[in-house]
Amino acid sequence: MAGAQQRPAAQSLSFSLFERYLESLREQAAIPGMSALVLLNGSVVWSSGFGRADIESGLRPGADTPYLIGGLSQAVGATLLLKECIDESYAELNDPVRKWSPAFPDRDATIAHVLGHVAADGSFRYDPSRFAALTPVIEACSENPYPRLLNEEIFGRLGLAFSSPGTAVRSPTSADFDHFDTPDLVRFNEVVNRMAKPYHVERGRHVRTEVAALRADAASGVVSTVRDLARFDYAVEDVLLERDTRRRAWSALGPNLPAGLGWFVQTYNREQVVWQFGQVPDAYSALMVKVPNRGLTFILLANSDALAAPFTGNVWDVTASAFARTFLLMYVP
Repeated sequence: MAGAQQRPAAQSLSFSLFERYLESLREQAAIPGMSALVLLNGSVVWSSGFGRADIESGLRPGADTPYLIGGLSQAVGATLLLKECIDESYAELNDPVRKWSPAFPDRDATIAHVLGHVAADGSFRYDPSRFAALTPVIEACSENPYPRLLNEEIFGRLGLAFSSPGTAVRSPTSADFDHFDTPDLVRFNEVVNRMAKPYHVERGRHVRTEVAALRADAASGVVSTVRDLARFDYAVEDVLLERDTRRRAWSALGPNLPAGLGWFVQTYNREQVVWQFGQVPDAYSALMVKVPNRGLTFILLANSDALAAPFTGNVWDVTASAFARTFLLMYVP
């Protein structure tokens, strides 16, 4: 992917204005620090850091600052499932989940239902824990433990040098030594140690949050950076998935449903918008907004949960986010 220094001067001017808007929004949302990046046709045309990754030390964030990405991990999990089970195995989207994971509690739920958060009555019910239960399905199709598959097929294959399958690997278990080589474990430890520090607001002040050690599954736990997620974004379109599979992932499962397979989907100014968000309560949040026909992707990571606030009330419209709305107003007129 080309570097930001190659962008035309006119783009530089427009991104300068965009930066000022984002900084103002960050201050209004009381976000201590965030990293942002924009891709155009697979190339990074702009990236920046805002505020502080560590308030106490004054460290500023950048494109390679790691964050927990919360539910944005679903985009990664869904991609691995579609690749391993649909494109490269013999699973079908209308297979009952129980065919691949007999312990799954819902007898009638299909793989597509769970990827799209479709409840038994056909309505949309956002449920990351139910999505996480697809992890054994991915393991059955690939015949690999999910952490190993994530490391080999996403981190290793795509060169995601600043990503980790969770934070718990900093204190590796015997299972971790089975799943990863020692250099991988050393790298994960370095990534976790470099993470932006998480905060919540208490009585008008930013207070450091203690986050429990997490392990990645299909729905959560991934640690990454905006630059690594840019590589993932490019690979989803050109490397990891077959074209028809990607089209199905980015298509709503029904006329009154807001999601496809691991992604939210909607229209804005007659353009398709594909997006996903993540939240680690009182700690981190994430947002990825794609406009496929324009070749545009906006990625934003923060060390508070404020980016996810617009979506915690069952509002599944990306323009509810002032950050996403500003991006779309400026670049999808």
